[in-house]
Amino acid sequence: MVRLFVAVDLPAGVREGLAALAAGVPGARWVEGDQLHLTLRFIGEVDGALFRDIATALGAVGGTPFELTLDGLGHFPPRGVPRVLWAGVGRSDALVSLRTRVESALAGVGVAREGRKFAPHITLARLKGTPPARVGRFLQDHPLFRSPSFAVDRFRLSSSTLGRRGALHRVESEYPLSSPSPEPP
Repeated sequence: MVRLFVAVDLPAGVREGLAALAAGVPGARWVEGDQLHLTLRFIGEVDGALFRDIATALGAVGGTPFELTLDGLGHFPPRGVPRVLWAGVGRSDALVSLRTRVESALAGVGVAREGRKFAPHITLARLKGTPPARVGRFLQDHPLFRSPSFAVDRFRLSSSTLGRRGALHRVESEYPLSSPSPEPP
């Protein structure tokens, strides 16, 4: 069995900017900079045959490259004791379209559709015993967080192995988004 997810990788500069935020929150287990990503779809544990079917189906997703910007910080759940700190994603119809195509490809090979609404974000830290006031202070200290825009020209199928220090991710397959062909003269 292998634990899978589909994600968009972040450019090094964006990951570095997010990693620079990793301080000042007691009880936070910060995600390592090289592990930061935008999850399009968490799949969970699958056997080898389904793994191969998923990898093949994602190859047919296609699409064109688009620009994305990270915008704002927050926490889950939005009410109650915070358990996750996140960076938000600016509105992007192209991202939602890519996610919809990924979801359809997965459903086509028997992966149950996601029941929750897609809320694109990058997990920055998992919280345990963190006073809500400290989370509030962190958000107040970074009220205008916004990354530079970056190109999304591929997505990945990755595996995740859980360990004592969190999950370790490995890229299993990469799927480029291709630019549209130029119109003939």
